[in-house]
Amino acid sequence: MNSELQYVKWWNSIETFLFCFSEQSKVVCGYPISIFFIVVNEFCERFSYYGMRAVLVLYFKYFLQWDDDLATSIYHTFVALCYLTPILGAIVADSWLGKFKTIIYLSIVYAIGQVAMAVSAIHDITDSDRDGTPNNMTFHVVLSMVGLFLIALGTGGIKPCVAAFGGDQFDDHQEKQRRTFFSVFYLCINGGSLLSTIITPILRGQTCGIYSQQKCYALAFGVPAALMVVSLVVFIVGSGMYYKAKPEGNIMLSVCKCIGFAIKNRYRHRSKAYPKRKHWMDWAEEKYDRLLIAQIKMVLKVLFLYIPLPMFWTLFDQKGSRWTLQATTMDGNFGQLVIQPDQMQTFNPILILTLVPIMESVVYPLIKKCGFNFTPLKRMTVGMFLAALAFVCAGVVQLQIDKTLPIFPSTSESQLKLLNMGNNQLEVHLPNNFTVHLPPAQIDDLTSKPEEGNNAIRFVNGLATDLNVSTAAVNFGIIEPLTSSNYSLLKSGSQSCEYTIKFGFGSSYTIFIPSTFTFGPNCQESVTEVEEIKPNSVHMALQIPQYFLITAGEVMFSVTGLEFSYSQAPSNMKAVLQAGWLLTVAVGNFIVLIVAEIAKLPKKWAEFFLFASLLVAVCVIFSIMAYFYTYIDPTEIEAQFSQEKDEEDEDEKDKMRKTEEHVTKRGSVKSNDSDNAFKLSKM
Repeated sequence: MNSELQYVKWWNSIETFLFCFSEQSKVVCGYPISIFFIVVNEFCERFSYYGMRAVLVLYFKYFLQWDDDLATSIYHTFVALCYLTPILGAIVADSWLGKFKTIIYLSIVYAIGQVAMAVSAIHDITDSDRDGTPNNMTFHVVLSMVGLFLIALGTGGIKPCVAAFGGDQFDDHQEKQRRTFFSVFYLCINGGSLLSTIITPILRGQTCGIYSQQKCYALAFGVPAALMVVSLVVFIVGSGMYYKAKPEGNIMLSVCKCIGFAIKNRYRHRSKAYPKRKHWMDWAEEKYDRLLIAQIKMVLKVLFLYIPLPMFWTLFDQKGSRWTLQATTMDGNFGQLVIQPDQMQTFNPILILTLVPIMESVVYPLIKKCGFNFTPLKRMTVGMFLAALAFVCAGVVQLQIDKTLPIFPSTSESQLKLLNMGNNQLEVHLPNNFTVHLPPAQIDDLTSKPEEGNNAIRFVNGLATDLNVSTAAVNFGIIEPLTSSNYSLLKSGSQSCEYTIKFGFGSSYTIFIPSTFTFGPNCQESVTEVEEIKPNSVHMALQIPQYFLITAGEVMFSVTGLEFSYSQAPSNMKAVLQAGWLLTVAVGNFIVLIVAEIAKLPKKWAEFFLFASLLVAVCVIFSIMAYFYTYIDPTEIEAQFSQEKDEEDEDEKDKMRKTEEHVTKRGSVKSNDSDNAFKLSKM
């Protein structure tokens, strides 16, 4: 009995604790507890997206074996899709499913896409001959394209929903907490981007495989896939704590319908018999409210300024494609730290987190103190110019890289290999009075520079007998007399000679073993190494200035552009401008494909200078448009329309009141007439 009583007390205390937890823990330190799940969800999702994207172009080039142009084209097509689908996600969330269900469903699609990418990078699936190269590349290409499409649909679809859903969790009196939430939310985006661009290239650089060890793209995609699953699980766990607003309709649909009606109505009244109106949107007055029409006019005024903006994103997003490919031909040795080519993108989030507070608290106030009116549109113009300078820097760096590259034969040329197996220099006479002096053991017959910073090594056996050669990483196997090496295991029981070379990045060597070679303590002295292709000598540190300039341009262009757009748009039209802004990013990535396809420049430095020139031209056009732009106060304009509407309502009420009084008077006259008639009839 006593134990049962203790049990009842214990259970009651548990129930009381759970009740207090469920009632009181909805708010922690003044913040809804639900936002912590949303913040963790955003961090994991951004890690997943940027981690996958960091190694994507190298996956195209080295795993799928595409050339630079095709890898760049597919990369930018994917990025463009990621910025087109947010419009679809916003419409679905606001008009049909609501933000919560949209995030859940599209996150599932997102996670499936990430898993598909990880599976597509497992080379052992189709490596039937176990040589490390997939035998059915079509399988990997199709699976990766399906995965990328699902990722674009998922990440773009939830992009406009997550931040807005987080904002919905706050009450009207929690404006300060809401602002802090958005700051932390933005910090999570950059934090996830920063960590992922550091970690996933390291994972890619590892070797893995069942039958053969290759670069581990499967792990580099697998970790982001796992983070996306974690993101989905965390978001679902907080389901019971969220405030889930019901869909109330999407303003973009109303805007599109109003614009469509105005165009159709104007076309219907195109005859000169109809009087002109001040603005073509005024043709929608027959059906739509004047306030909505005025709000759309304000939005269209800003969207007109968006026309030149895609060119900025054309340059900006190439840091994940062309700049990464440029880094593969550079030296990433920073002393104790070796930087992978795709890790150079890490400088972007690091610089963003550094430059944003510096710009806001130091640079802009200092410019204001100097008496210069540095308006938002002027900041955006400067940002575009800085991005153009970044590509000038990239072009200069590429010129330095090209000086170190060997000259290879083109498709219309041939390469002649001359090998002197003797001990003395030879003089060789070729057609057109061309003479070549060959030192002993000289060979040079490569047609391309080794990829991914690797070093191409082979041995030439100048002995009259077979020779076994091995290194710590590769078994060259049996080399027949007067032939070069192939790859196989080193048999046991053979004599050995230790020979050491310190390799750089992207070099090529031929190691010649002469006929006078003998095994012994000093055997390495008779071995000759020929450096066919010099290692990468242009350091990756030279890319830092271009990353600094492009990031400074991003801070002045992107952050200021969003601030300007929101200040010039009506309160209910923010989503329309957000959709327009994301559309400029998508169009900018499509421009990369168009310009690269039309120009077809053989030199990369020329392409960098071309993009810089195009942005400078667009920058001039934008500055002219900005000069003639007049800043407005949407709140004031809306207040004027509201006041006019109130006055019209008062006038309408006065007319109705007068009409009612008139009807009442007429009713009283009729009553008197009927009374008189009654009296007369009675008399």
